[in-house]
Amino acid sequence: MAKINLTAGRVANFQCSEGKSQDFLWCIKVPGLAVRATPASSINRYIFQAKVKGKTMRVTIGKVSAWTIEQAQEEARRLQVEIDKGNDPRQQVADKEAAEVARLEAAQDDATAKLIQERHETLTLGMVWPLYIEARRKRWSEWSIRDHENIASVGGVKKIRGKGLTEAAPLASLLNTRLSELTGIRIAEWLAKEAETRPTRAALAFRLLSVFINWCDSQAEYAGLVPYGACKAQQVRDEMPSKNIKEGDCLQREQLASWFKAVRELNNIVLSAYLQSLLLTGARRRELSALRWADVDFQWLSMTIRDKVEGERTIPLTPYVAHLLSALPRLNEWVFSSTSSANGQIAEPTPAHKRALVAAGLPDLTLHGLRRSFGSLAEWTETPTGVVAQIMGHKPSAIAEKHYRRRPLDLLRMWHEKIESWVLVQARIEFDSQKIAVNVAM
Repeated sequence: MAKINLTAGRVANFQCSEGKSQDFLWCIKVPGLAVRATPASSINRYIFQAKVKGKTMRVTIGKVSAWTIEQAQEEARRLQVEIDKGNDPRQQVADKEAAEVARLEAAQDDATAKLIQERHETLTLGMVWPLYIEARRKRWSEWSIRDHENIASVGGVKKIRGKGLTEAAPLASLLNTRLSELTGIRIAEWLAKEAETRPTRAALAFRLLSVFINWCDSQAEYAGLVPYGACKAQQVRDEMPSKNIKEGDCLQREQLASWFKAVRELNNIVLSAYLQSLLLTGARRRELSALRWADVDFQWLSMTIRDKVEGERTIPLTPYVAHLLSALPRLNEWVFSSTSSANGQIAEPTPAHKRALVAAGLPDLTLHGLRRSFGSLAEWTETPTGVVAQIMGHKPSAIAEKHYRRRPLDLLRMWHEKIESWVLVQARIEFDSQKIAVNVAM
């Protein structure tokens, strides 16, 4: 290879010879340094070529327009020194590039981690609660979804019934609280305040909040944000509302006549039938309000209830309840329908029930108290507790009940009709079940 003294003019005027794919102008002063030209590019470059471990190596120094001859010569000498030390310049370049990429990635990771940390530190209960509901929507019943939405309602909207605006739900006052601030002390303060005026709702809100916190700990995005053991702190346990059953929240045998008379005299036939059916089936209030006409079989006298424990359960359609249902208007798919509610089913039967209680001169009684009354009054008929539990949809309380008792509908019907007949006698309601059964079948 012919070598020459590189000058600015020679470097600037150097071109690739015709017929060649590349051409070199070798420097006589620094071995291995050359100017490389190709017919495909008008930009020439300095390159350095040498042997590394017996093999020819070539690296590009840079464009001739960016490097002076002296700078290119200095870089070529540096590369030769590295080779003499046993280093491969190509590997050094690759290592340097890899280190720079790693540095940039680390910087990006740090920036991302910082943003995530900042976001986590500002996440509030109100931000995550809707995401929690959406994540669990497919696994929850419609009632459970409604409970979670209602318990965090901020209120302030016009009431559907009555005057004024709706009030904020128990969890609303915590919605602006950051997850990192949901300490045992903070939760205890909130619970104490809510329990003063609405202990039952406060207890429900706390249970839902506790499950929500457990869910957060199971999610990589939210794990560790809520202080550990917040819901189990001593301060929280001290503020938990009492679980004692409301004293007297159950109809006594001697009260049945007054109660039935007042409820049967309600102007709304749907509410009247609903309240009587609650007492005579022992169903949960929402289970019965969600009863569809498709769930009622007047031919085979059965009704399928959406059960919060098992998913659904089928119970007997007793004669008097069948009589009540057959008289209801079929406005939509719901048995207990309403023209004023958003979803077409009765929404809040409590006011009507309270009016009936006042008219009957009876003490206050909740709708759940009617379910409790069914279980208590059934004891007068000596109905087996397992039968009562299966009708009401209680979880089996013993191994035998859980694994070995599967009572057929006919067996349940025998006892259920006995309970209904006894209640109607105590209520002084004259009812010919055989005559009514014929009318319903027709």
